[in-house]
Amino acid sequence: MLPADAYTSADVLAWERRYLFGGTWTCLGRASELFDGVRQVGATAGDIPVLLVGGDPVRAFANTCRHRGHELLADGRSSDRAVVVCPYHAWVYGLDGRLRGAPGFRDVAGFRPAEHGLVELPACTWQGWVFVNGTGDAAPFERYVGAMAALVEPYAAETLREVAVHDYDVLANWKVIVENYHECYHCPHIHPELCAVSPPASGHNYDLPGAWVGGAMDLREHADTMSMDGRSNGAFLPGAQRRRVLYLSMLPNLLLSLQPDYVMTHLLTPAAAGRTRVRCSWYAPAGAGDLGPAIRFWDLTNRQDWAACESVQRGLGSPHYRPGPFAPTEDAVHQWVGIIGRAYRGSRPGD
Repeated sequence: MLPADAYTSADVLAWERRYLFGGTWTCLGRASELFDGVRQVGATAGDIPVLLVGGDPVRAFANTCRHRGHELLADGRSSDRAVVVCPYHAWVYGLDGRLRGAPGFRDVAGFRPAEHGLVELPACTWQGWVFVNGTGDAAPFERYVGAMAALVEPYAAETLREVAVHDYDVLANWKVIVENYHECYHCPHIHPELCAVSPPASGHNYDLPGAWVGGAMDLREHADTMSMDGRSNGAFLPGAQRRRVLYLSMLPNLLLSLQPDYVMTHLLTPAAAGRTRVRCSWYAPAGAGDLGPAIRFWDLTNRQDWAACESVQRGLGSPHYRPGPFAPTEDAVHQWVGIIGRAYRGSRPGD
């Protein structure tokens, strides 16, 4: 397992923000939600300010004016303007990133607007989610997502609509949350409701190309989906596996739960070494039935997990903590910390 500093050190998190969040393909959210009635969105990939511009394709630029570096649009703010205007000195850029105007520079000899356009960053939309590489030097997205693409594509997530969202503030490191997500060794002890609809020992994990980990678990004979009673009130997804649930995580921050009748995501944003903001969203076909039982099921399960993760975080802060051995069923966690550990030593995820 990783040493305690990997979960408790502010310096380690600062490195991760630049090289694991900014330096890979971080998920910034759902395109339909980011660009709901707006053209521009200010965001952050790790510790790198990003300006997103909606369209087909979505484009991303470094959110820093080419004049004096002022942010063009604050993180979390949006605009429907047809141009990008720096609020500091009113330099104006087109939505293609080209400099359109620089007050006071009209008669400056040697000033060439074409040399001062915004820095474009790699961006893509995959299955409805927007991904950005803040440093600009990550592996190509197709290689990064690897074999995970073939597992996700049958669910046609890009056609689904968001039906619910819950925001959580978890007092645990972001990696603790991912590691908890990828093992059911703990399920018999803290998840009685989950064990009632899915046998905790039914899982198997994949070992396939790409910067991701994950596996599948079976449903019990009486269950159609993961919900409070195992019954589905929705519409089954045409390409979904009917007797199995997939749990996948793409480094660094997108957790996907693929159900027979809905898709659930957890989007992680580190707030501190020991604190993570988690946005949990549920997606289903338009016109699907009530997903209330599934949403209540996962809200309960999430809160059980958050309590466990927060306890782990407190334990990691003890001077007596030493990394322990992995159980045989924690092979996906072993894969995950292997990716992280190799990144710490200079290996670029996805290569």
